[in-house]
Amino acid sequence: MLYLHIPFCHSKCIYCDFFSTPVASALYESYIDAIGEELTLRIGEIASPSSIYIGGGTPSILPLELTEKLLRIVSNHVDINRVREWTIEMNPEDVTPDRLDLYRSFGVNRISMGVQSFHDKTLKRIGRRHTADQAIRAIELLQKSGLNFSLDLIYGLPDEGMEEWSDSLARMLSYEPAHFSAYLLSYEPGTALYKMTEQGKITETSEQLAVAMYEHLCHEAAARGYQHYEISNFSKPGHKSYHNSRYWDGTPYLGIGCSAHSFTGGIRKFNPADIKLYINRLSNHETVFEAEPETITEQLNDMIITALRTSDGLKISSLDRFPPHLVNEFMQNMRRQLAAGNLIGTSDRIVIPERLWLRADAVMRELIL
Repeated sequence: MLYLHIPFCHSKCIYCDFFSTPVASALYESYIDAIGEELTLRIGEIASPSSIYIGGGTPSILPLELTEKLLRIVSNHVDINRVREWTIEMNPEDVTPDRLDLYRSFGVNRISMGVQSFHDKTLKRIGRRHTADQAIRAIELLQKSGLNFSLDLIYGLPDEGMEEWSDSLARMLSYEPAHFSAYLLSYEPGTALYKMTEQGKITETSEQLAVAMYEHLCHEAAARGYQHYEISNFSKPGHKSYHNSRYWDGTPYLGIGCSAHSFTGGIRKFNPADIKLYINRLSNHETVFEAEPETITEQLNDMIITALRTSDGLKISSLDRFPPHLVNEFMQNMRRQLAAGNLIGTSDRIVIPERLWLRADAVMRELIL
């Protein structure tokens, strides 16, 4: 698996806690060159990837000529014939036939687009630059392109009631995307949203309303044939995100770009969240990442957390590679959660029931060591 991070955005959404920076076009080309240098230095850390994901930030912010340069760099380092899924994130205001044609010409076969809401007042409130009409036109272009695509929505947005959420969900489902993601708004420290909440400018959605929104989401998605295969992800049969699913089953991955993370051979690596430092290190052919080996306990906890985010759950026999004393401690925790009704399972597999996925983090905290 290969991930590339493009940290540039037109503007910062109030809820975003990913590393990104408002438009800094003077750095675009040198940043793409740095990505090429890092790929050259590090591509050997993983086997030839079967999936590529270019995220951000906003990858679709790059001018077409630099986008082509980036795609060519990737193609020169990766055997594209072995890539099963190549995804690029886009914002609705950036979707054009020329850009989609360029993506397709290099083998990109999947687009992930953040819509978040189909209501203009809400979009403006959270700092999105597109309108509902722009989102609709972008979806129609994606449909005509023949590319596989996924759409993102957020629920529990500021001042969003059930009626507005139901309308946004219905509009999105009317386009029948093969895949979509729906996230409960998260109030992360350091974001503008978190600060506005502390200042009393925004009131967090009540737990009762959030649960009602989630239940409506699950009901409507199931009624239209979607599989709820991960806490925030839904797909038509055969259209799960191959790349994201590999994160959840523990497949090693290489993260390229400013603030990107990697996991290879039991070692986690972290690139600096500083664009100029990232570029300078690579222009001097220096090591760009910091490495941190994982303990065996941390590896077990990672497996528990990632597996229990999914409808497949955790296969108990997959724990055989861990020391017996750790497995025994986990099994004791597991039995308590089974007895409490927070887990269901068979002799070799446990899952968190879909109805409890909104509080999955609390369940996992009782399981990890």
